[in-house]
Order: sequence, then structure tokens, then C-alpha cells
Amino acid sequence: MERRQLSLSLIAEEGAPGENLPGTARLYLFRHGFTQYNIEKRYQGSSDLPIVKEEAKRIRPFFPDAEERERTRDAVYVSPALRARQTAALLFPDAEQIVIPEFREMDFGIFEGRSADEMASDPQYRRWVDSMCEGPVPGGESLEQFRKRVTERFESLAAQVLSEGGRDLLIVAHGGTQMAVMERFCTRKRPYWSWQSPPGEAVRAVITAKAR
Repeated sequence: MERRQLSLSLIAEEGAPGENLPGTARLYLFRHGFTQYNIEKRYQGSSDLPIVKEEAKRIRPFFPDAEERERTRDAVYVSPALRARQTAALLFPDAEQIVIPEFREMDFGIFEGRSADEMASDPQYRRWVDSMCEGPVPGGESLEQFRKRVTERFESLAAQVLSEGGRDLLIVAHGGTQMAVMERFCTRKRPYWSWQSPPGEAVRAVITAKAR
């Protein structure tokens, strides 16, 4: 059986195409809104914090273009984290939330809830940073493990969307989810860490597929 290899190409920052071209789908991959840990610059992977109350005023319902203001979104795929589900409810208030466990943030183990400044003299943290954050996190997971679970699930979901005619793929998850997906699949090659958007915002791309 022929497999389809995903290829993502970026949409210009100023907007998205009005309609999907045949064999493509639009991707809107959002990072959750600000939490207290974001404000305090603390690691939050498995930590399940809510977004701060001010985000309810800042994050507004999302419409890619004016014509879609009358359109009801059927579904949005979300990380199981509370902060992602709360953000999705603000962005897509009428959409069903479908939880994808594999889209949860990287588990930072013993670094959870702590800031880089607090751990500046921690030898375990220094070893991890000196490995370019590629090594395993004590009590958590490695970047390789995280990338694998996110990208494998994204690939199957994107293939499903393309097989259903290329509807928009809406995801609300984490900065790590954005970075893992875009580094792996985007045709414009950039470093992993450069793909993260500000809280409450999205990376946008067009999903295409080619046979392999």
C-alpha cells in the first residue's frame, strides 16, 4: 500500500487562503494562553494550571477570514491540559473539543514548577541544558520521546483530515507541540526552538501530502 508523506508549507503571516486547494488542508496550531507559570517563566509540562483570568478578555473567537464569521466550527483538537481546553473554549466556543493525549506538553520531571534562574546551580539542570536540552529529564521525558509521540499522532490526524476532503485542522495545545510538528514537517527548515508562538497565538501552515 502506498504511504503518503506529509509536507507542510507556511502560510504568510498576514492571513490564510480563503479556500483550501484540492489535496490540501489549512492548519491552525495554537499555543494555550498565559498561565501564572508563563508569567513567572517556570517550566510547566505536566503541571495542570489554568490560564489567568485576564485571558478571557484578551483571547477572542478565531475566524481566519470575514466570510467565516457565520460558520460554526465542528471540532477542535486539544491537549488534555486545562490551559489548552480553556483556550480552545475562548477561540472556538461552538466547537466540540476532541482531546488528543499525545499533544500534551513535554514532561519536565523534576524541573516542573521551577525557573531557570532557580536552577542555575542545579547540576542536573545544568547537564540537561548543556546537552542542548536533548538529554532525558530526570523524572520526565527526553526531547526525542516527546517529538516522537507528538509527530506520530499529528501525522495520522493530518492524513485523516486530508482523506475527509481537506477541512481546516484546528489544534490548541502547547509551544512544544508547535515546535515538534513544524520542525518535523515544515518545508521551510528552521531550528526547533524558533517555531513557538506567543501564548494564545497560532502557527499557520498548509498541509499537503506526497506519496512515498
